[in-house]
Amino acid sequence: MKPALLIMAAGMGSRYGGLKQIDPIGPNGEIIIDYSLYDAKRAGFEDVYFVIKHDIEKEFREITENGAGKALRLHYAFQENDKLPEGFSVPEGRNKPWGTGHAILMAKDMIEGPFAVINADDYYGAGAFKSIYDFLSTAKDGEKYDYCMIGYKIENTLTEHGTVARGICREKDGFLEKIDERLKVASINGRISFSEDDGASWTEIPAGSLASMNMFGFTPGIMKELAERFPAELEKILKTDRLKGEFFIPKVVGALVDEGRASVKVIPSAERWYGVTYKEDKPAVVRAIREKIAAGLYPERLW
Repeated sequence: MKPALLIMAAGMGSRYGGLKQIDPIGPNGEIIIDYSLYDAKRAGFEDVYFVIKHDIEKEFREITENGAGKALRLHYAFQENDKLPEGFSVPEGRNKPWGTGHAILMAKDMIEGPFAVINADDYYGAGAFKSIYDFLSTAKDGEKYDYCMIGYKIENTLTEHGTVARGICREKDGFLEKIDERLKVASINGRISFSEDDGASWTEIPAGSLASMNMFGFTPGIMKELAERFPAELEKILKTDRLKGEFFIPKVVGALVDEGRASVKVIPSAERWYGVTYKEDKPAVVRAIREKIAAGLYPERLW
């Protein structure tokens, strides 16, 4: 089957202060997802699955159907907090989504073949979509799951306006050895560092280290793994961080590598990441898109 693309767009944008998924950044009202979709179309993708929340459905569909919907087949799945395994319920006061692993699970009954995963609020670059599409076109599970990820140099993935969450990767001979989810990464006094104690102390990350931006290529078996692992992870979350804990896809990928059950090809990218983690990030993204249009990388009007 031809590879599909899944876009996780249900995040609340709490740090951004609004629905960053549908905030225009292009000269004709294009949103950041439009540039990912344009690059995906050029790479060969034809089917796109959005994971969104019901409360943004009307506005989100209006934008996507009138834009990328002219060139791609669009499908929609919904990530709601109460979509939990039997026996679980949403704790009082929990508003935050359950994380990227839970988001992907929402499309479990829709996607049958290999698929790529991306965040809605990140710009990945055209080369990344071509690389992941080509990999998935021949991916085939054997003794291990046959996955891939796009790795970005950590220094190319930071914002000047706060901390970001990144999966810090270690690879050997082109394959993922380990991935550590770091929830607070920033440049502190010129050094890239992460904190695990809310900024009381910082540990340096060497420049050039590869970071995951949640751009993974999966064969269909990942859905089974997510479904089987979510209940146990959910129990831990409810005991340790019931209001904010999340089920992260890099953690599942890392576990499968540790267990010797997945082979994850690391495809390096020299692209500069652009994203809208914070409202203050938007001007830099707008400027970068204008520069890319001026350089002929994108047309003035995408669709």
